[in-house]
Amino acid sequence: MSRFLIDENLPVKVNVWRGSEFEFVTSSFQSESDDRIWDHAKANDLTIVTKDSDFSYRILASAPPPKVIHLRLGNVRLREFADIMEKRWKSIILLSKTHKLVNVLPDRLEGVE
Repeated sequence: MSRFLIDENLPVKVNVWRGSEFEFVTSSFQSESDDRIWDHAKANDLTIVTKDSDFSYRILASAPPPKVIHLRLGNVRLREFADIMEKRWKSIILLSKTHKLVNVLPDRLEGVE
């Protein structure tokens, strides 16, 4: 089963992110550096879910683990964000199984191998 590390810049109260397969940077690290977050995800085989493009650039230059799901949705309200995740999370997970980077855009998903 895939496990995920939800970055501190994302809301924690999203229904699809409930369960033992999710860790949250806010509860685990309290504003840790990107390097520490990356190392933790790598050591624990977690996929980083983030809005931070730094992780996308980093995975493009390396091999997993970790993998990265980059949410590139712009500024959306919490309810809209939660709705998008509800509708697309299963597809995001499937794409992340075969790709090291998944870009989630308002109108599509992009996978990078």
